[in-house]
Amino acid sequence: MRTALTAPLAFLALITAAPAQAAEKPLFASPDKIHISIQAPLGTLISNRQSRQAIPGTLVDPSGQRLPITLALRGITRRTSEICDFPPLRVEFPAPPPATSLFAGQRRLKLVTHCRDNSTYRQYVLREYAAYRMYNELTPRSFRAKLADIDYLDANGRRIASQAGFFLESLDDLAQRNGTNRIRAPERIPLAYLSPVDAARYALFQHMLGNHDWSMRAGPAGDDCCHNAELIGVAAAGQTIPVPYDFDYSGFVDTSYSLPPAQLEISSVRDRFYRGYCVHNSSAPAAAGEFRGKRAQMMAALAAVPGIDPRSVSRATAYVDRFFADIADDAAVNSKVLKRCAS
Repeated sequence: MRTALTAPLAFLALITAAPAQAAEKPLFASPDKIHISIQAPLGTLISNRQSRQAIPGTLVDPSGQRLPITLALRGITRRTSEICDFPPLRVEFPAPPPATSLFAGQRRLKLVTHCRDNSTYRQYVLREYAAYRMYNELTPRSFRAKLADIDYLDANGRRIASQAGFFLESLDDLAQRNGTNRIRAPERIPLAYLSPVDAARYALFQHMLGNHDWSMRAGPAGDDCCHNAELIGVAAAGQTIPVPYDFDYSGFVDTSYSLPPAQLEISSVRDRFYRGYCVHNSSAPAAAGEFRGKRAQMMAALAAVPGIDPRSVSRATAYVDRFFADIADDAAVNSKVLKRCAS
């Protein structure tokens, strides 16, 4: 296990400076769904879930341009064959895509895949995608996602699956878009470094989703910070901004394989347990006001997801409505949410 670095100078040394702001890249400039195909010897990856080796392939973009790519496995839970028939992927472009391609400017992207090839798992993907779109409504300090219908082909051109998936914006691009830096942090960061406003918003959003599978200031033992969170901003007191990702263990997405953390003593991922820090409680009522002010936009983003089942929307909306009942006003926030804050 590497030793956690908490001294400011040691932590500051792990900042990666973002370049000056540049023109927006086309892939995430529009919320429109795209249709692409990926051809590669995917059986090699699917049959060997421990492999770190990348395989060559081809991505055909919406305009028909054939782009050379490499594919590698990523993730933890969804990577295992016990959970998913089809693992999440990392897509890299060994050569810069041409300026005429929707993928111009992209180098390395996470691809959230369908896990299993059926309609239930397709709805999981669409609800998780909706979560990203809902957080986009609250703050630009959030990952953009690009929804795609994807035809997966083997090396011989035989179709393996045609399913929904989505690409996630790179952390460098997210930081650059916000005119700030990405931060590479050690295993644990000082609590005092977190921006109270951003940390309170982060925690309330995770509470809205019923997601408990995260940490905004620590990674798993031996790994860098953080767990299902990335950091941007400045590594200094009150200036480090946590950005959430990976929501498949939330009550909002409600996958069949998700389980609540045993230490919280809740029986279902749909049971909410607030995990924000008590030190940020003074910022939480204002953050809750942001949620109330953006409620209509967030629910519209959910309903507007292409291909989402109306029953899926109805169930997710009812789940979120219970959250809004708990933050109806400042008194409710304090009595129904913040009383369970983490010290």
